[in-house]
Amino acid sequence: MRKAGLLSPSCAGAWRSVRMASSGMARRGPLANKVALVTASTDGIGFAIARRLARDGAHVVISSRKQQNVDRAVAALQGEGLSVAGTVCHVGKTEDRKRLVATAVDLHGGIDILVSNAAVNPFFGNLMDVTEEVWDKILDVNVKATALMTKAVVPEMEKRGCGWTRQERRASKKPCT
Repeated sequence: MRKAGLLSPSCAGAWRSVRMASSGMARRGPLANKVALVTASTDGIGFAIARRLARDGAHVVISSRKQQNVDRAVAALQGEGLSVAGTVCHVGKTEDRKRLVATAVDLHGGIDILVSNAAVNPFFGNLMDVTEEVWDKILDVNVKATALMTKAVVPEMEKRGCGWTRQERRASKKPCT
């Protein structure tokens, strides 16, 4: 029989994690001190991705097209003790992409991870009924904005020793720092 107050060795690690989280101590994890940008991350899949990255130790910068969505999501994640900041970003707008990157760099000194989650699907129905304007919107947000966001982020990643494909990293034998 165990005395009250003693924990088995298997429970000690879990209890330490709970104590650290409740005391506000720095979290440790596989992404400790990494900086992640997640577009369209105030709801749904993007929010879940941002939460997971933060729980794994990353400093996460979230974004949405609407300030109230950013404020709500930042408050929710910070309420869990996670390192999260946010800004408005419509990925189809150059100024907004620049602001998102600048926010991460200003707050955390760089970027290690980009999750380009923003996408649109403004049409449901027969493919033959899709207008040119709808195709333009789909391609602008889902393809062009993703490429331009990547182009804006990779130079910041390279400054920190990242920003290359797995094949390039394997070939160089250098870990991301």
